[in-house]
Amino acid sequence: MAIIKPFKSFRPTEELVEKVAAVPYDVLNSKEAKVIAGENKYSFLHVDKAEIDLPEDIDVHSADVYEKAASNLNGMIAEGTYLQEENASLYLYELTMNGRSQTGLVVCTSIDDYMNDVIKKHEFTRADKEQDRINHVDYTNANTGPIFLTYRAEKRASEIIANYKTDNKTVYDWVAEDGIGHKVWVINEQNTVDELVSIFGEIPCLYIADGHHRAASAVKVGRKRRAQNPGFTGEEEYNYFLAVLFPDDEMYIMDYNRVVADLNGNTSEEFIAKISEKFDVEKMNASEANHYPKAKKEYTMFLDDEWYTIRIKKEFIPSDVVDSLDVALLQDNLLQPILDIDDPRTNSRIDFVGGIRGLEELEKRCHNDMKVAFAVYPTSMDELFDVADGSRVMPPKSTWFEPKLRSGIFVHKLV
Repeated sequence: MAIIKPFKSFRPTEELVEKVAAVPYDVLNSKEAKVIAGENKYSFLHVDKAEIDLPEDIDVHSADVYEKAASNLNGMIAEGTYLQEENASLYLYELTMNGRSQTGLVVCTSIDDYMNDVIKKHEFTRADKEQDRINHVDYTNANTGPIFLTYRAEKRASEIIANYKTDNKTVYDWVAEDGIGHKVWVINEQNTVDELVSIFGEIPCLYIADGHHRAASAVKVGRKRRAQNPGFTGEEEYNYFLAVLFPDDEMYIMDYNRVVADLNGNTSEEFIAKISEKFDVEKMNASEANHYPKAKKEYTMFLDDEWYTIRIKKEFIPSDVVDSLDVALLQDNLLQPILDIDDPRTNSRIDFVGGIRGLEELEKRCHNDMKVAFAVYPTSMDELFDVADGSRVMPPKSTWFEPKLRSGIFVHKLV
């Protein structure tokens, strides 16, 4: 059963939270981060991407970068940008995008739950990306970006959270420059904290929605600290990592689309003929405004300034929980055999476009540096649960969650 733990978060002052909060480290490169942080000395990008405060030719994985991250974080604490909660608390974090809200419970979760598969995964991680975050956590001595977890909605928890929001004032309430609304409540009433801890203690498992590398890295730092302290009790803060838990009925998964640079030597006519062996292909009416796929196992394709609907034929749909995913069907029946995209993780001829950018971005890419684009129907929460429950992994770039959690609102120190 899932272990959640209240903690004494370091949080920005109410006056500075809007300046501190930053988009996740992995959605920006160093140049973009430097531009966004600009003259804002409070931006958490100075912690999450500390290379922006060092010479441009710095190796972003050098010790200097991680030491700078630690120095910047500790400086923000010393200067009073951050204050620490007096009592161990839970927190509510509500995000609103386009009038739609979702509320997560901010907690610390157990590294043992991760290792014992109470916290379930659905993606592979890469050793180099893990090592980067291991160093970041180790040097800063903190979890600085929350792991995005989900769970099957639990009625009692939802009622407590809804009532708490109604009956209590926020500590933060602002709308970011991208239009996303952010609200935070502190739950420091012991009875409410205890009740939520008890409820989640009856929930059999949690699922990583986003943040597989951060989770794996936090766990490895915790295990390293255990090895360094053989008399550990299990209560030390390094036995836990920062997470935000959202019920599945409030989650929003967007499409995660594909663009490919060429047709692998085929003309457009040859390409369409080849995909027609396994897909029903139909050119969309020029007056049709909505070019999104309308159902599972259906894709829309942009080629030569035309949109097409392509539907995979039933006889090519397997029953396997992973192989039957829309992203897997596209990969196995079109991208690999026809376009020779053998490994989408490493093949330089394919790129991925998150649904937040819209189909206009697919058209733009095809006008600039790509030849063909595929819009994919979004993966469902049930599919994510089925894959994770079966201890399987999804193909790369299967899910795109919005809105993104901001970093820097909550900091969990490991000591």
